[in-house]
Amino acid sequence: MKKNALLFKAGPGATRLIRQDGFRSEQIGTIAGASGGAKWLALSQLDRVIIQRVLPNLVGPVHLIGSSIGAWRFSCYAQASPLEALQRFENAYLEQRYSDNPDINEISEKGREILAGVLGPNGVSEIVTNPVLRTHIMTVRGRLLAASERPPVLAAGLLFAATANIVSRRSLGAFFTRSLFYDPRDLPPFFNLRGFPLAQIELTEKNYVDSVLASGAIPLVLNGIRDINGAPSGIYRDGGIIDYHLDLPTSADDKLTLFPHFFDHLTPGWFDKKLPWRKPAPRNIDRTVLICPSPEFVQSLPNRKIPDRSDFKTMSPELRRKAWRSVVASCAELADELNDVLDKDQMAARLEPL
Repeated sequence: MKKNALLFKAGPGATRLIRQDGFRSEQIGTIAGASGGAKWLALSQLDRVIIQRVLPNLVGPVHLIGSSIGAWRFSCYAQASPLEALQRFENAYLEQRYSDNPDINEISEKGREILAGVLGPNGVSEIVTNPVLRTHIMTVRGRLLAASERPPVLAAGLLFAATANIVSRRSLGAFFTRSLFYDPRDLPPFFNLRGFPLAQIELTEKNYVDSVLASGAIPLVLNGIRDINGAPSGIYRDGGIIDYHLDLPTSADDKLTLFPHFFDHLTPGWFDKKLPWRKPAPRNIDRTVLICPSPEFVQSLPNRKIPDRSDFKTMSPELRRKAWRSVVASCAELADELNDVLDKDQMAARLEPL
């Protein structure tokens, strides 16, 4: 028997609701997008299905919450022509090219160039005025050593933060301020976050581009974004440092969170990747529906894995682009299966515990 290419996982509250009423787009109050860089390529085909099948049936306001590459994907979702925006993003991401030994400035400038192409001349305006979707972006602002752009100092700050995080995740608050850029038209369920120092900054046309760039600014790989318009002064970096897979209260009481993801599990913070005991709070995933590739499907991909940032070092540019395009083509199977599940109303029968 052929193995399923997709897994559908849900918290207890989401499972009860879907088994009672079936899965309906009208139930969705939040769509979440995690950090993960090139891993997003495994989701681009699923994003197309969500854009075509789910977004048109949403009952607003619906919140989009992304950190890092999740914020980039939602920069496509919330435009007036999301499929066209997603295609621009995919093409630019697959074709990114660098000199033989790119430095942090070249890589950072390429990111700004890609985002400009994704947004086009009107994208930012369309996003912040979208009649249904409310876009929110997670970043962090560096503190102490983590506020420096000098590589040795920043590296030391990251080392101290990672070490302290082993003892307590909350210790990251000594090194970073969680910074939420939010759409002020409707406050999201995660507006008053606890656990870390928090700055809440209104998302506007003036700070949209910088907030997205900041959300994906991996320390020591990309330049942080300094003094974003309307935000407290400082250097803003990758939101995944604290909110890697968004261990947040994303769901309103009567709504579901849809979470297309590249993994079948959620890791709270960037420094938790090698801490298997670090799990999301059960209350935060109670009403979450996670859709992800199955391990068997991932094993069928080129190199038996989802693309990631290491591919820039382990493959030649030509081989990397070829492998990534092959992954995107293979993931059409995920889209076909999701369409089939939606057509036949099979999600309730497919749900596993998250």
